[in-house]
Amino acid sequence: MLDNFKKFLNEEQDPAAVEKVTDKLKGIIMNGESLEYIAVQKKPAVNISPDCVALTNKRIIFCRPKNLGFSMDFSDYVWKDVIDCKLKEELLGAIFSINTTKGSDSLDYLPKAQARRLYALAQEQEETQRELRRQMELEEKRAASGSIQVNSNPTVTSPEPVSPAIITPEPIIEPLATIVEEKKEDDITAALQKLKSLFENQLISREEYDAKKAEVLSRI
Repeated sequence: MLDNFKKFLNEEQDPAAVEKVTDKLKGIIMNGESLEYIAVQKKPAVNISPDCVALTNKRIIFCRPKNLGFSMDFSDYVWKDVIDCKLKEELLGAIFSINTTKGSDSLDYLPKAQARRLYALAQEQEETQRELRRQMELEEKRAASGSIQVNSNPTVTSPEPVSPAIITPEPIIEPLATIVEEKKEDDITAALQKLKSLFENQLISREEYDAKKAEVLSRI
């Protein structure tokens, strides 16, 4: 891809500048990275080593020759860090500028045709990055909605107080023999009192009283 630099001459780029920058870019292009476009600065005055902007599928690279073109400074910005790209057309060319999470950069005196093409390709990359971010946010939301939330401060419910059992004392049941004995004694006492009352009221004689009394007492 880099060897065939002629494809970057569609908007009348300076062939010598494109050839020089593509040769320099060979050393920094990563595996899986492809060079998509090169825009070359064109100042009104003579400029032997113009600055360039190169777009790849992964980065924007500002290329600035130094020491009469014998060396070159590169400033690159990965697409995921690019916030926006701007294009401003002026009387003598256009200015292409970018804002990124790491700062901003720009290049002036770009031929308008090249600047427009550069801006259009940058917009396509921005749209791609927005879609990737949207997909990532959706995945994060799905992961969050499917996770199990564990309450770090569980509410401890106090057990309800248990009312003490009311114990009803069982009735004391006396042995049957005791009840019978007591009833027998009551009957004897009543019989003796009745006999005494009959005797005192002279309803029975002394002999009858003593006989009945002896009979009642014999039951004990």
